[in-house]
Parts: sequence; C-alpha cells; structure tokens
Amino acid sequence: MSKGSIVKVSGPLVIAEGMRDANLFDVVRVSNERLIGEIIEMHGDRASIQVYEETAGLRAGEPVESTGVPLSVELGPGLIGGIFDGIQRPLESIMEKIGNNLSRGIEVPSLSRESVWNFEATKNNGDKVVEGDAIGIVQETETVKHKILVPPGVNGTIISIKSGEYKLEQPVGKLKTEKGEEIDLMLYQRWPVRKGRPYVKKHAPTMPLVTGQRVIDCMFPIAKGGVAAIPGPFGSGKTVTQHQLAKWAQADIVVYIGCGERGNEMTDVLNEFPELIDPYTGESLMKRTVLIANTSDMPVAAREASIYTGITIAEYFRDMGYSVALMADSTSRWAEALREMSGRLEEMPGEEGYPAYLGSRLAQFYERAGRVTTLGSEGLDGSLSAIGAVSPPGGDISEPVSQATLRIVKVFWGLDAGLAYKRHFPAINWLTSYSLYTDSLAGWFDENVSPEWNSNRARMMLILQEEAELEEIVKLVGMDALSSSDRLKMEVARSIREDFLHQLAFHEVDTHTSLKKQDFMMKLILDYYDKASSTLEMGADIEALVALPVREKIGRFKYVTEDDAENEFVSIGAQLAFELSELLNKED
Repeated sequence: MSKGSIVKVSGPLVIAEGMRDANLFDVVRVSNERLIGEIIEMHGDRASIQVYEETAGLRAGEPVESTGVPLSVELGPGLIGGIFDGIQRPLESIMEKIGNNLSRGIEVPSLSRESVWNFEATKNNGDKVVEGDAIGIVQETETVKHKILVPPGVNGTIISIKSGEYKLEQPVGKLKTEKGEEIDLMLYQRWPVRKGRPYVKKHAPTMPLVTGQRVIDCMFPIAKGGVAAIPGPFGSGKTVTQHQLAKWAQADIVVYIGCGERGNEMTDVLNEFPELIDPYTGESLMKRTVLIANTSDMPVAAREASIYTGITIAEYFRDMGYSVALMADSTSRWAEALREMSGRLEEMPGEEGYPAYLGSRLAQFYERAGRVTTLGSEGLDGSLSAIGAVSPPGGDISEPVSQATLRIVKVFWGLDAGLAYKRHFPAINWLTSYSLYTDSLAGWFDENVSPEWNSNRARMMLILQEEAELEEIVKLVGMDALSSSDRLKMEVARSIREDFLHQLAFHEVDTHTSLKKQDFMMKLILDYYDKASSTLEMGADIEALVALPVREKIGRFKYVTEDDAENEFVSIGAQLAFELSELLNKED
C-alpha cells in the first residue's frame, strides 16, 4: 500500500505527494477521516485524487493511503430493491446506522453481510465449469432468480458444493483451477466499474424493446440492446417518460440512475417505485429494480462514478441472460461533473468549457450496451438497453453534450416544451425525433405483429409531415382556402396526434398499449382516411365526413381494454362502412 500526504485541496480535487507506488484509478482513503477517493492523474510521485465526499476542512499534511485496488462494485444477492449512492454505498443501511444525514468517512459494506440467502446448487462435485457458468440460484425476490456465476477469468473443476442457507462471506463450495489452485466459491464477486464485463459475441439489433408507449413502439422504436437519448428543456417530461419506460418496458431488470438531478425528483422516484405494481408480475416494481441515487446536492465527483456503477450492475444481470433496461437521468449532470474536475485539473477546455474527451467518455458509456451471447457453456442471450436523458440549458440541443450524445445513440426522442405545455404526453416531437433501428426491426414487426405494420407506420408519418406543410398555408390564407382532400388530411393528422400519439400516463388503460392494440388503432385511423377519401371523390360533403359519429368511437378506442379490443375493432369497422354508405345515399 502506498502512503502519502495532502499538499493541495481544490474542492473535490486533492493533490497528494509520496504516492509513487500507487496506480491510476486506485481507490484511496484521504485524511484522518478516511474519505473515499480515486486517483485520476499521476505526475511522478504526485497523485490527483477526485474525492467522492465533501472535502471542507481538509488540511495539507494529512495522510493519504492507497488501497491498491480500482473503484469496484460488489455484485451478488441484495442488489435488487437496493438504493445506493454513486459509489454503491447502501443508503438504507447508512440511515439505520447514523440517521438521515450522511456523515463523512462512513464505511458500510455495499451488500449486507448479515442477510441469509437460500442457495440452491445447480452443479455437482466433479463438474467442470468455465467463466460465466451458473453454479446455483438464489431466489432473491419473487420475480428474480439470482444466478451465482463463476467469475470471469476462472475455469476449473468443482471440488465441493452444497445447497443451503449462507451469508455472503460464507463459501458455498470450492473450485480447483487448471493451474491447481483452490478457490472459494462465494455468493458475490467484485468488479472494477470502469472496465466492461466480458462476453462472447455482440449481436445486431433485431428485436424491439417493447415499451407500451405508442409514439415510441410505433414511430421511433428502440431495439433490445439499443441506445437512446431523451433531450428536452425543463418541464418537458424527461423524468415522467423514463418512469413510464422503467415501469412498462419488457425488461427483466431495471437499473435507474438518478445522476445529479434535483433531490425532490429522486424523492418522487424513491416514493413511487415501491408503490407501483409491476404489470408483468403483479408484485412491487422495486422487486426487479436497482436504484442509484446521486442527487445534485451530493458531492459532484460521485456523479461521474454513479454512471459507471449503474452500468456495471446492469452488465452483471445481463450476464445472467436477462434483458436489462438502464435509465440515466441525466447525462448532462454527469458531463458537468467532468467539466468541473477537468477545470480543477487545469486541462485545456473544449467547447463551452467541457473537456476535449467528453465525446469519448460518453461513447465508452453507451458502447457497453448491446445484445450479447454471454460467457459460460450455455451461451445465454442477454441484453442491456441504455436510455439517457439529456438536460440542455434552455432546451438548446446544439450544446456539446446533446451533440456528442446524438453522434453515438441510434434513437433520438426529442421532447418539445410547446407540446408539454399543451398537455400532450409524451411530448416527443414527431417531426424532429428519429430511430435508426426502424429498418432492422421491420422484419420482426411484420412477422410478430402484422404484415401491414411498417407500411401503416410510414403512411402515418407522411400524413403528419404533410400536415406541417399545410399548417403553413392555413396560417397565411385560412382553413377555407384548402381543398376538401387537404382538409380531410388535416383532420386525419389531428386524429393521429390526439387519438394515437397522445397517451395518458396515469390512466389505468391508456398508460400502456400492447402492439396488437396499437396495430388496431393504426388500421382504424387509416381505414377511415381511405374510405372517407373514396367517399369524397364520389361527391360527399367534407363537413359531413368530418362529423361522422364513428369518429368519436375511433378516438375513444384507446380507452378500450386489451380483452375487448378485437371485438370493438370489428364493431367500429362495421359502423364506419354503414355510416359512409348512409352518407352516400343521402347525397344521392
């Protein structure tokens, strides 16, 4: 262990000398209070340390001690339902120990050493195992089977293994490596956060991450293992959108990182998630969720670590063959932490003061997402989808964090303050957003939902784009100047916006829509458009077409339950045909 002393303190940055034997990214204990820090730069025997706790009151000459290991997280039973800070300190355990206020230098193990877990062995004595193999299962919650994995880099033969009840630090068995070494098999393992966990192969995105949000699933889908960004100004609904995705996305595990957001927003998450019922299991949503809470009033350096802590935990569950969804809210606050540390290190600033390596750091984070074949003899299919919120100042996405993010991610859900103020949720602007996964997912939608899905989606997007052009004409000369066919197009576009894209997050039925029901909704709107256009050509009056009673039924179809959707779809289709024929008879 390398020991030195403080020579300079500048906010969260501490310079220590006498650290020649320490390594870059080593975790260190700073001062007599043993604050947690990490070496981020070395010059000779001088180490620059970012401290993850408040540094007020530190003095030159106080001791600094390197632990000799990089910043790592503990991975094992106890993660699910846990609430951790940016460096994986368990906030509930700390509260039980010292009360509501965090004190400096507190040392609490990330995973409880007192909890007893029921381990069920799936391997036997004499079995050969390779890195990534599951040796047993712990039923962590009613919904999550926590697989106990052989750590990466370890291969060999099991000498002993036994089912039973164990605490984390009690070995469940022994393994003899190919070199003849004997290793204890534990319920948990440690992994450095800045190093991605290994896998066999990364696959192309061909399956969607179904979210139940119509504007996302239909218009701008994200693939399993995909990466997406939600930029938007203050109050446009980034957090509510991420809550919806956390609740409804078809993911086995959700990792939610509150990185530098306001404390009251994180409080809402902590209060809401335990009460939300998981629609897929009927249990509390927290029983498949890990929360990383690192609010804006917590030390700035810990924001930077929180992103890596969260994605390492997400990779661990991906390695079990699970589909994991990671929400980072928000990467802008993380970038601000990078900017502050870069400034204190006196590095050459890039655009708007951000460090020149901002883009590469963002890329390193997002590149850890993906759908992979996991390590182990079974070679399971696991996926990690990363969705990052971006909070550009004033909603200006030309700023560096938004632009660097857009160069990396494949899905851009651009939130619009104008839509948010009109109470249009989700406030995703259909004219500025895009998804580069649309073509690669087209085959899946055609095969698993409907052969007409992609053509209907394209038609609806075209109608919305044409509506935007027609609106410019209406502003100049008024609605009466439009032809009957253009007026019909405007009405259908309004129906797409208000009846399809608009969704009520807090309505018991409308909060989530299955792909099958989304397909019915598209077909109803486009069926009305096609049949009304034909009727219009036969001489029908546009006012009468717009005022058909069936339009109310089409608009309220989103409140029909999934069980009744098919019957209602057939009923509305028949009513539409009847009303149009009646209209033509009257015209004659």
